[in-house]
Order: sequence, then structure tokens, then C-alpha cells
Amino acid sequence: MQITIDEAKCCGAGQCVLVAPEVFDQRDEDGIVVLLDAAPDAARHAAVREAATICPAAAIQVRE
Repeated sequence: MQITIDEAKCCGAGQCVLVAPEVFDQRDEDGIVVLLDAAPDAARHAAVREAATICPAAAIQVRE
């Protein structure tokens, strides 16, 4: 799994951090998503897929 983030699309909703806090965080100054782990282990794949699905700005892309 490979994850990419489009910071320009991110609206700072933080849903990704709630679903997968080991993989995503937010910048303190503006809430934009920060990718902590671009290639997470298999145990986190379901949470990453969910985070990408629920992102209101579609700023997270996942490639298997």
C-alpha cells in the first residue's frame, strides 16, 4: 500500500487522524494533514482505506 496526500485539497477536517492516528496527523498551524507513514504495515490498511473514503475533500489517495 502506498499513500499520497494532496495538501491543496485538504480542508483540515481531521477525520483521517481519528480513524488512523498512527498514519495521519495534522499541522498545528492550519490543520492540514501530515502523513506519518507512507507505507503502513498490513494491520493498518483497513483504517487507511477508511480514512481515504471518509475524507470530505478526497485529499488522500491509496494505491495497493
